[in-house]
Amino acid sequence: MEQVTLHVSGMSCGHCVKAVEGSVGELQGVKKVAVKLDKGLVDVEFDANVVSLSKIKEAIDDQGYDVE
Repeated sequence: MEQVTLHVSGMSCGHCVKAVEGSVGELQGVKKVAVKLDKGLVDVEFDANVVSLSKIKEAIDDQGYDVE
């Protein structure tokens, strides 16, 4: 398992948290996802053999947020 912390801008409320955690959490290979709204961070634990980091970033981007 790999763990990464992504800087995500544009998140401002509980809906944003649910949107990001839901979209990333649905990906095969993602074990855990946690949004730290006050810091603009998203912690993701995932199996790199199943899902790529770029796919995770794409899922966040598809929800309308910018991954830095």
